Amino acid sequence: MRRHPRALLLVLALLLTAAGCGLAAPGGSDAEPRVTILGPWTDEQERQFKDVLDGFGIPYTYQGTAATREVLLAEVQAGDPPDIAILPGVGELVEYAADNRLKSLTGLYDPEEYGKPWLPEAEGIKKDLWVPLKTDLKSIVWYRRGETPPRSPAPLDAWCAAMGDDGSSGWPGSDWIEDLLLQQAGPVLYARWATGDLPWTASHVETAWTTWAGLLAEGSRKERLSILEGDHRGPAGGHGLLFDGGGCSLEHQGSFARSFYGDRRAGAAFTDSARLLPGGSYTVKAHEVSADFAALFGDGERARTMIRRLTSEQAQEEWGRAGGVFSANSAVPARKGTVEREVGRRLTDQRVPLCLDASDVMPAAVRDAFYEAVLLTVAHPEEPVRPRLKNIQKVQNAQASRVPRLTGVCGRPQ
Repeated sequence: MRRHPRALLLVLALLLTAAGCGLAAPGGSDAEPRVTILGPWTDEQERQFKDVLDGFGIPYTYQGTAATREVLLAEVQAGDPPDIAILPGVGELVEYAADNRLKSLTGLYDPEEYGKPWLPEAEGIKKDLWVPLKTDLKSIVWYRRGETPPRSPAPLDAWCAAMGDDGSSGWPGSDWIEDLLLQQAGPVLYARWATGDLPWTASHVETAWTTWAGLLAEGSRKERLSILEGDHRGPAGGHGLLFDGGGCSLEHQGSFARSFYGDRRAGAAFTDSARLLPGGSYTVKAHEVSADFAALFGDGERARTMIRRLTSEQAQEEWGRAGGVFSANSAVPARKGTVEREVGRRLTDQRVPLCLDASDVMPAAVRDAFYEAVLLTVAHPEEPVRPRLKNIQKVQNAQASRVPRLTGVCGRPQ
């Protein structure tokens, strides 16, 4: 796996911080062996996750970071991986599976409780190597409750947008391109593209990318610089992009966006993105979704028990109730609340396919090239997109043939 050079200093800082702080956690004495867990949740989301873990009575150490990919790679290369790694995407887990680093999860959860696309497989490797602990709905647009969203594509100045992130900047832009391709071309072509079967230079990919670039080109250089440098969670100490007072009224973001709205979250409503995307209106051909997948690097019994507890109906329901988390487990009861019911309905509607976030299923190097091209497009939307697509295709062509492709990234929920 290729390490992104810009992440090197961040990795070193995170590891030094972890060593200095000890990452102490409740449950058991210091002498007891602890289950080590690496995950993507920090701040309030970390506190909510730990509340669930505390109920299991299993000693653990949790390390939360937005740079899960870089930290995991560093720890694996140092010969000290966590017992459990939770990653916001399954693409790089395939690479670890190809190296026989992942332990089987067979018997730790009921696969019958998970429909498509929540348990994607990879050609030539064993099943049951990852399971989603938390899911989110994408292909939606947030707006302030009480305001009426437009019925047709909105101009750039209506959109709350920012590309920055502690981990990989640029992914909010990839969501735009993925959603456009999904609604323009449908889930079959989308799945082919996401898994490397449809070239980046294909007309459908270029059309989606050009459509998004056209929206960006409406703005001034100052507006685009603000999008490029801004944090997708909003200003520090604020209420997310939608409520930060910036004058925008729409946010193309997943269901997790509510966690950034803080005490304003009750004032947020959402609608399907298809009618508001540039170049539309489109019909809803599918919903893009994302998931945080757990994988087992250690084979100790306590770590296996931790996975079993985390995937249980009881824990998933408790976490959803306390932390606003949505589950891929069909046995978990529907959440209460208007927004929660509407998200849940789309996640279980058998009439509309669900497709995993494309960049999350791509190999890490391809995903990096995708994000880099997104940032370049924000900075220079007037430039032709095809050269950028050719560059990503070169990265994809250079991937080791030993890394298998994922299958089943789109499907109808059960």
